Amino acid sequence: MAQYGYSGHILRVDLSNENSERMETAEYSDRFIGGRGIASKLYWDFVPPETRAFDPKNSLICVTGPVAGFKGFAGSRWQICGKSPSGDREAFSFANFGGKWGTDLKYAGYDGLVIQGKAEKPVYVLIENERVEIRDASPYWDKSAFEACDMLKAEYGRDFSVVTIGPAAERLVSFATILADDGSSGSGGFGAVMGSKMLKAIVVAGDGRPEAADPKRLNDLADQIREITKTARFAPDFWKVTESFRQQICYQCGIGCGRNFYRDATGRKYKSLCQATMFYFFPILAYSGGEDHETRMLGTRLCDDYGLDTAVIHGMVDWLAFCHRESILDENQTGLPLSKIGGPEFIKALTRMVAYREGFGDLLAEGTIKAAESLGEQAKARIGDFVATRNSETKDYDPRLMPINALIYATEARRPIQTLHEPVELLFRWISWANKEENAHFSSHRLRRFAERLWGSKEAADFTSMEGKALASKKAQDRAYVKESMILCDLSWMRIWADYFADNPDEPALEWQIFSAVTGRDVDEAGLYWLGERNFNMQRAVLLRQGWDGRRGDQLMDYYFNQPLRKNELFCDPECIVPGKDGEIVSKEGAVIDRQDFEVLKDEYYELRGWDVESGLLKAETLQQFDMKDIADNLNECGLIR
Repeated sequence: MAQYGYSGHILRVDLSNENSERMETAEYSDRFIGGRGIASKLYWDFVPPETRAFDPKNSLICVTGPVAGFKGFAGSRWQICGKSPSGDREAFSFANFGGKWGTDLKYAGYDGLVIQGKAEKPVYVLIENERVEIRDASPYWDKSAFEACDMLKAEYGRDFSVVTIGPAAERLVSFATILADDGSSGSGGFGAVMGSKMLKAIVVAGDGRPEAADPKRLNDLADQIREITKTARFAPDFWKVTESFRQQICYQCGIGCGRNFYRDATGRKYKSLCQATMFYFFPILAYSGGEDHETRMLGTRLCDDYGLDTAVIHGMVDWLAFCHRESILDENQTGLPLSKIGGPEFIKALTRMVAYREGFGDLLAEGTIKAAESLGEQAKARIGDFVATRNSETKDYDPRLMPINALIYATEARRPIQTLHEPVELLFRWISWANKEENAHFSSHRLRRFAERLWGSKEAADFTSMEGKALASKKAQDRAYVKESMILCDLSWMRIWADYFADNPDEPALEWQIFSAVTGRDVDEAGLYWLGERNFNMQRAVLLRQGWDGRRGDQLMDYYFNQPLRKNELFCDPECIVPGKDGEIVSKEGAVIDRQDFEVLKDEYYELRGWDVESGLLKAETLQQFDMKDIADNLNECGLIR
């Protein structure tokens, strides 16, 4: 019998020899829960450290969590993990998805899917319960992501879910995305990994259902969450661009967020959500002097259809505009209508050139930073105005403004948005209070109480100091890795935390109660976060073994140390106001991160994690405390443990 909350198996498919096998989920879930935790261990087991992103030995690892398939908890998210080609160093990374595909994989009987090898010609994988087939994808190759998805859905019917790639991934654009049903997309460069394997799509369906250990308790918790969300201070129409847009709640969510959908003239449905909806907004305003809804949504549709990460295209557009203003680049040099940035002509030309690696687009396909470096000092001098990470991802949630985010950025291979959302959600609410907006209630007093519970100290609520930030970062990461392993939607769960527990700080957390009701495992809140910490250590071990340079690898981009924060630089807080030591409203305009303070912060953080302070490497005794002696022994053989 399968474990409660799990289907019981992980499917392993080798495209090179077209073989497949099933493994027991329990071999992984007992220690690593699911999601990112299991994916890290699967990667450890099956991907040699020296493997490059486009090597056949790299694995494309699709994983769900124990909460997937249970309604009411925003728990049907899923991930793809593996070695990513994006950024200045290839590294183990992740992509997060919504929609129904992950749950359908679980319904088919699999808590995870490991794709290895490389096909000789374009293929797709069909999974329907125990039926696993590798089929010819030639009719779908070079089709756009939406077109390929529609063709496969038409062939197999509504009961099947599809995840596929577009032309950018087929041409190994470093930041190519993957598209699933209902416009759910995953970034991190994994579209290119999928394309390198000649894998166009994965089609799944199943008729199984996971079983909870305590169904009655689980239903009671779902009812409790439903009551909490009735009082949540969240505008369901935040991403509603026009009146024709409608709120869209993901499969079995039960909570909801600001996600909307709309239909184009043909009746096809598209999503409207968060940064992807906003990435071309300000160039449009500058170009046309007002809002242009159609061009705004056109930009998002084009990126999804070609398979381009809007978080990279966002900074790229702004950088190109800068280079044009400063006469670093011109239209003849690039083949792009740079004078029309903000209009439909430009975004059509840019996305096509990058996706198909046409002309100057071939350079841009490697990311904004590499493009800037190839063009010389002028082009790269102001790169910090446009990107936040070495993966060329757009600026947001700046650690100069929010010091808790410094370590969160530094210790991850890509922008860890699921962890960054926690501090910024609380800051958003505090800014509303500081600006005396109607019904704003999240005062400095409430923030300090919340910080004491969530981040370990009231000092963590002082955004002008590094005091308490090492512990706050650790706690935020451990909690995020619980959510990334169960897998819970971070947007919905921060809504619960920020809108309910801020008013009721002494109420027990819900995540551990849900985990226990689903799996039958006897854990409390501290015990669940301990499991999250183990998963974070598992990922750290993976990164170290494949070449992450310990302490020297835990770095921020130089501009955080050198370039003073300016007003209107950050969309999330244009006035740069934050809570100070005693909760007073303080401006951080002109702030930079002091390099020495950052190194001291790392000292404190490594001590809290039980890592070696001098090197940033893991300690054998720490891993043994987390029942990871096997991992410690392997790292010891590599000379990567203290």
